[in-house]
Amino acid sequence: MIRQTQLLHAHKEPARVLPAATVLLLRDGPQGLEVLMTRRSMTASFAPGAYVFPGGGIDASDTLAHPHAKRRATQSDLHLTQAIAAIRESFEELGILLARHTHGQMANAADIGALDRHAAPGDFAAQCAARGLTLAADEVFVLAHWITDRDLPRRFDVPFLVARMPDAQTPVADEKEQFEPVWVRPADALARHAQGKFFIIYPTIKTLERLQSYTTVARVLADCASEQPWFTSCPRAGWLGGKEARYMEHEQPFGELALTCPDGQILHHLDWVTDQPVLLLKNVQRLTAPNPGVMTGPGTNSYLVGDPDSGYAAIDPGPADLEHLDRLWRAAGGHIRYIICTHSHPDHSPGAAPLQALCAEHGHKPPVLGLASHASARAHSAFTPDRELNDGERLVLQGHDVTHTLRVVHTPGHAANHLCLVLEEDGLLFSGDHVLNGSTTVIDPPDGNMNDYLNSLDKLLVACQEDHIDFILPAHGYVLGNLWDEPHDARACITHLKTHRLKRESKILKVMQTQPEGSMDDWVKLAYDDVPPRLWPVAMRSLLAHVERIQSLAS
Repeated sequence: MIRQTQLLHAHKEPARVLPAATVLLLRDGPQGLEVLMTRRSMTASFAPGAYVFPGGGIDASDTLAHPHAKRRATQSDLHLTQAIAAIRESFEELGILLARHTHGQMANAADIGALDRHAAPGDFAAQCAARGLTLAADEVFVLAHWITDRDLPRRFDVPFLVARMPDAQTPVADEKEQFEPVWVRPADALARHAQGKFFIIYPTIKTLERLQSYTTVARVLADCASEQPWFTSCPRAGWLGGKEARYMEHEQPFGELALTCPDGQILHHLDWVTDQPVLLLKNVQRLTAPNPGVMTGPGTNSYLVGDPDSGYAAIDPGPADLEHLDRLWRAAGGHIRYIICTHSHPDHSPGAAPLQALCAEHGHKPPVLGLASHASARAHSAFTPDRELNDGERLVLQGHDVTHTLRVVHTPGHAANHLCLVLEEDGLLFSGDHVLNGSTTVIDPPDGNMNDYLNSLDKLLVACQEDHIDFILPAHGYVLGNLWDEPHDARACITHLKTHRLKRESKILKVMQTQPEGSMDDWVKLAYDDVPPRLWPVAMRSLLAHVERIQSLAS
C-alpha cells in the first residue's frame, strides 16, 4: 500500500455514496432492440438535461416491500430490493408498472390509472397490493453495476437493471423529473450523442456500447441469468489532448489514474511525452524514451525511484539515446546511485553504460546492475552488468527521514536474464517486459521460454500477496492495477494475463491436433486469427514458445 507521504496530492474525501437503482426497459422494435430513455430536468442536481434510463434512490420502504414482490430462487435480498426500487421509480417517473395480477396478467392502463404516482414511496407496494398486484421483481435482472466517479459532489452506487417492457403499457413522463420518453436503438442513441443531438453521460454511453451488439430482448435477458453484473465500475478521469477523459477499470489508463489520484482528483495528464519526466508519486518518476513502435508502444519507460535526499535508482535506462539519458540524469539531479536493467534487450540496456559515463563525468559512477545475458540471447542483446543481482536481494536508498527499498525478483521467461523489482514500502512492482499494458509480451525462444514465463507469473502473484502490491509499472504503457481488492488490481491483472496465455495455448493445441501435418505458418494463421496478419511474424515467436511447452508437457 502506497505511503501517504509519497502521494502527489493531498487527501480529498470523496462524497458519500448513496444507494440507487436504474432500469433499462427493453422491447423488440422493427429494426432491432430498443431501450426506453427520457430527458432529465434541466434543473436536476445530477446530470441535468441528460437522456437517461428511469431510476432513482433506494428508499427504506423498498426493503419492507419484499412480501409484495415475486422473486427468483437465485435472486438475493439486495437484488430484490434494487428491483423493487427500480419498479417503483419507473412507475413514478414514466407510469410503467412491472406488476402482475394473481392470474398472471400484467398490470394494464386501468390499474395504473387507479394508483397515485405522486404518493410517498412507502405507499407504493401497499397501493399495488390493494389492487391485487404483485411486483414482478423476478422479471428484473442485473445488467451492470456503476459507482459514480469519486470527483463528483453527488455519488450513487447504482445497479443498471434490465426488464422487458410490458406490451399493454405506454410511457408517460411525470413532467417533473423526466421529460420526452423515447424509444431508441442503442447504436442510434450513441450516434445522435456523437452528433451533439442527444446528451448522455459516461455510464449510459458505456452501457449502450455494450448493449448495441444485441438484437433481441431475449438474448439480453439470457445473458443476465447468472445474477452477476456484466461489469462493475467506478470510473476515473484525467486529461488527454486538453480534454477530460474517463476510463473504466479494464481500460489502459485507469491504473495510472488510480495511482496518481487515488481520491479521484482530475489532475493527471495522460499524454505521452518524452521531453520531461512524469511524476507518478513523489518518489517515482517516469521518463519515456523517444523510441515508439510496434514492439515498444509509446516507447520504453525508464523509471527513477527515490528522492533528492536518498538518491535515485534508474530502472531500464533504455536505448543509448543521449538526450533521453541526459534528461534522466537531470531529473535525478545527478544523484543516481544505481542503474538497474530488467533485462538485456536493446530497448532496455544499451543506455546503461553511457548513463554511467555521464554520471562519472560529474564525480560519481553508479554501478550497473542486473543479470548477464545468457548464451541463448541474440547478439544485439548482449549485456554484462558490473554486478549480478541475486534473487531476493534488496537495494536500499536511505535518506534522513525516508527509505526506499527495491527487492529483486528473478522472472525468466521473456528473456532468460529478466528480473522485476518490488518497491517494498509502497507496494509497487516494476515489471520490465514481463507484464505490459495493452499487449502481451513476446516469448522468443531460445532465450524466451513459455514454461519459465508462466512460472514467473505465479512468482509475481505470490509477491503481490505478500507485499500488498496494488500497481504494476511496466516498461511499456501506462501503470496497471487498482487499489487493493478493487476490480483489476495488480493480482487480477496478472491472473488475467496468465489465463489469456493458457487460453491461447489451448487454441494452439487444438490447431496442432486438427492440423498435425501443418507448418508453423499454417498454425499461426489459425491460432492467431484474432490478431492482424501484419503481426503474425511477431506472433510466430510466441507460437513457437507455446509449441515447445506443449511438446515438453507431452513428453
